[in-house]
Amino acid sequence: MIDELAAFAVAAMPGLIERIPAAPARLLGRIGAPEDPVSPAARWPSAVPVSPRFGPRGEEAAAVRALRSFGPMTTERLLGALELFLAGPEGAGWSSAPGLADGVSGPPPGGQIMVGTVRGGDQQSEAVEAAALLDRLYPGAADRTAALTQAVAGDPAVAALLTAMPDGADEAALAARHGAVHLALAITVAGSVIEQVGPFPIIDRVPATVGLATGVAALLLRDLPMPREYAAAFLAKIRAEYLFPRHSHTQAAVAGHRFALTENGTCPDADFSGNGLAAAVDGGVVIRTGVGEGSVRVEAVVLAEAPAEVEEHWPDVVEVSWHAETGLASLREATGRAGPTPPWPGDYRVRVHARGRDDGDAAYESYRLVVWAAPAAPPIVHRSFDRLGHRLRGEPEPVRAVPPQHAYRWVQRTALTVAATVTVVTGTPFAEVLRAFGADPDQPEPFDRTEMEPDWITALDTGDAVVVVEFNGYYGSRAPVLQAASGRGRAASMFWNVNAVTRLSFAERGELLAGFEPMGGESAPPKVAECLAGIDFGELGDRTEKGLVAVERFTGHVFTADELAAIEAAGSGYRVKQEKQR
Repeated sequence: MIDELAAFAVAAMPGLIERIPAAPARLLGRIGAPEDPVSPAARWPSAVPVSPRFGPRGEEAAAVRALRSFGPMTTERLLGALELFLAGPEGAGWSSAPGLADGVSGPPPGGQIMVGTVRGGDQQSEAVEAAALLDRLYPGAADRTAALTQAVAGDPAVAALLTAMPDGADEAALAARHGAVHLALAITVAGSVIEQVGPFPIIDRVPATVGLATGVAALLLRDLPMPREYAAAFLAKIRAEYLFPRHSHTQAAVAGHRFALTENGTCPDADFSGNGLAAAVDGGVVIRTGVGEGSVRVEAVVLAEAPAEVEEHWPDVVEVSWHAETGLASLREATGRAGPTPPWPGDYRVRVHARGRDDGDAAYESYRLVVWAAPAAPPIVHRSFDRLGHRLRGEPEPVRAVPPQHAYRWVQRTALTVAATVTVVTGTPFAEVLRAFGADPDQPEPFDRTEMEPDWITALDTGDAVVVVEFNGYYGSRAPVLQAASGRGRAASMFWNVNAVTRLSFAERGELLAGFEPMGGESAPPKVAECLAGIDFGELGDRTEKGLVAVERFTGHVFTADELAAIEAAGSGYRVKQEKQR
């Protein structure tokens, strides 16, 4: 049976191969290919989960589930390209090898079949519907086709067709050929099995053949290596498409107080006693972190030449050299590869910037890696600030006061982290503060902060101050609100949002003293300036926390995590009347 089916496949495959479009063939052909770290091409969405479908006799066959992940538009493109050929005289014949439908059952004889199709917003492919219907009515047909296709692929003559690649072909052509030859084989088997299963009063044979064959080819290709010519073509593609500069932002996985930028994906032990931050290893560099496990933010930059100067605002900066055997060193983290270095062998330099290693908090520890090609050179320590670096180098640790903004880092682990306004008012009664915001103190309403709209406020009377928290609003940053709220004392607010827009505002006795985006170098009246003393808004990081320190200094009230918890536990909010805020 296999010999006869293989002989038919060898004769039929060439005509099919030349009619299969290159684009869907490439999708199939790249199923087993490595991920492109430079310019990801359109790929079969094999990582996308496909919801299980259940027919009248159980879960859909694996080939049908694989077909669904292919997408209706691409499947329809295959059907359109092959339909006339398969239905015409050239493609009318199928293998008559005996026993192809063994193990396939069908509907009960003489029974009635009712078929209903429910369509959503996206139209389903005719090929997908036909293959799925075949699987429901003839259980075993899809699995039988998959098993026979794999068996026939081992025939020497068929294998020769499957592995023959065009001379000098690039990556795209090799992927297309790899996909097309396996799809052509699957079509010859699927069509032959369907021919022997029996009459189909409600199934269109051609769409069923194309659909089932596409799913079968996907299953087969997922377990096959790429053609031997593919590795060189793949590397050539990466090198041809690599452009400078390159930037990426990611979360690098940390294990054992370190992460790595390497060619082989390993993160070996290293000696950090030289500079306290980074060490060269085979094929890359290892970076010493403050946190022991988890992940840290990393920005990776690849340049064509050395950066002109050392960037400001990074307290620890070192440079080291390493040698690449092939290139493409990259960070490995939970979501894949990020920040690949140039895809060529040679000597490279990396400038490692670090911040927050002493804090023991991954949310505030971050790195910037700048890579360029350069001859090997000794390590350079541009800046050494943190205590960890001093300790690793065997130097006395400096004694430094904890910055005041660290007291507000708890905010970043709450519902306020993305967007909020915190306003603190002193001297003005609770009801008057709410009226200043345009809310009615006599009409509190239950609220869910996860669904709260900007026109809501929450508030807490702490005794010495009124704290107003807006989970996704900004009324506390408006001049009329602050002027009204501060009528009997002082009011200050800090606003921030997901776009990194911030505003720090101060008012006293009905007068707005200042309102500005805190970026550093702000000019403020004396009463406000004294609250900003020693706070460097120009330094990267902690801007929200620094703003809350300024609010605390101006009002004399410390906004605490317990106060936020009390607001959330109360579950009451106040709707802001828009007409009062015009």
